[in-house]
Amino acid sequence: MAHDPQGPRLPSARGPVSAAVMAYLSGTGTPPQADDVRDAAAYGDDLQLALYLCYELHYRGFAEVGPDREWDPDLLRARAALEDRFLAALRRDTPVHEGVTEALAGLLVEPVDGTGVTHFLRDRGELWHLREYAAQRSLYHLKEADPHAWVLPRLWGRAKAAMAAVEFDEYGGGRPDRVHARLFADLMTDLGLDTSYGHYLEVASAEMLATVNLMSLFGLHRSLRGALVGHFAAVEVTSSPGSRRLAEAMRRTGAGPAAEHFYDEHVEADAVHEQVVRHDVIGGLLAEEPHLEPDVAFGIDATGHVEDRLAARLLADWRAGRSSLRATEASVTALMS
Repeated sequence: MAHDPQGPRLPSARGPVSAAVMAYLSGTGTPPQADDVRDAAAYGDDLQLALYLCYELHYRGFAEVGPDREWDPDLLRARAALEDRFLAALRRDTPVHEGVTEALAGLLVEPVDGTGVTHFLRDRGELWHLREYAAQRSLYHLKEADPHAWVLPRLWGRAKAAMAAVEFDEYGGGRPDRVHARLFADLMTDLGLDTSYGHYLEVASAEMLATVNLMSLFGLHRSLRGALVGHFAAVEVTSSPGSRRLAEAMRRTGAGPAAEHFYDEHVEADAVHEQVVRHDVIGGLLAEEPHLEPDVAFGIDATGHVEDRLAARLLADWRAGRSSLRATEASVTALMS
């Protein structure tokens, strides 16, 4: 089938695994070998980019890649090997609570003296920090809510109805100008960033790729539907207070009205969503399938694990006065100017 010229371009490879995936997508090579996948660092640039490329075929694809590659059997086998490597690392490295109540408890309490990324941006962030943050987060926010939509066919009853209601809000309540991905593109315009879908894949860190890949991993597997619900709950519970701090950062730095509005919108909307997700999505799911509680807890805790890794990367770079982006000197300078 014909390629989609509107899709993003394939990025540069970051190692033998991602190079093999891109060669196969381009019709010039074979999928990655099992030994290469086993040797790749589970959270590293090479494996995470390779997995992102495989997953992106289920979203907007790439300009050089035909849409028929989405269900290519050889590529799906390679993707399964990448997923196994990533999921095994998540299960090994994530401290998981015994139940959902315990997993959520820490997220529902705001620390008095927070030291996370949004606290840094609110208190000390400069425009170049905000631009980098938005550039990295654009890998998710320009398709906001899409990874979570995969779970809808895997739910029923109260959980499905509540999840659909939250997703409807994320998609603008039927108004294209209110779609959250559109609002984020407006934020990027205020910050002087390119709003093209996938534009910042080239410079996004492995830690950012892992946070996006986690959503697709959970969303694309029915066996992980509980983990996806847990992931969604963790995002919604932490979104409102974090968005408040980011809105303050945008105002303090004069980022622009659309930049402020994106986070102001999430302060109000996600405070409501958090209640719906906890009581109706999780509550409805576990009323029907109580055996999924450990999976929901794993989803909550794995989300915290990958977000903590991303936060550590961003804060280490920014506190040292350097860019968090994988980029050429020219592109980093353009973002920081």
